[in-house]
Amino acid sequence: QEEKKQLTLKVEELERKLETTSAQNIEFLQVIAKREESIHQCQLRLEEKTRECSSLARQLEMAIDDAKKQVEQTRERAISRERAAQSKLLDLETQLSRTKTELNQLRRSKEDSQRRYESRLQDLKDRLEQSESTNRSMQNYVQFLKSSYDNVF
Repeated sequence: QEEKKQLTLKVEELERKLETTSAQNIEFLQVIAKREESIHQCQLRLEEKTRECSSLARQLEMAIDDAKKQVEQTRERAISRERAAQSKLLDLETQLSRTKTELNQLRRSKEDSQRRYESRLQDLKDRLEQSESTNRSMQNYVQFLKSSYDNVF
């Protein structure tokens, strides 16, 4: 009976331990369930963040592509403007060269005309002087003839 009593006590003690262990198991199961729920929630948030990151990555790629396109368009416009400016500069340089050539030709022509004019002017002056000299000479001759006729008559 003593053994039975001890065994009963041991069984009761083991039952208490079993109850305690069962209670602990229940607590552990609750903790595990809470942690699994927390893990599940974290996985859901992770998936949501992953989708959000993917969306942002696509938006970033699109923004980068747009920026590249804008840079390319801006570069092409700048090249086009530079070409137009170079073409205009070349045209202006050509026009300046032609204008300088024309100016030099006009200067030479003016100088030639001025030399011819001065030569002609000098020639006319010489002829006028010769004419005046001839005129004086004729007037002197006429005066001489008058005086001669006066003396004769």
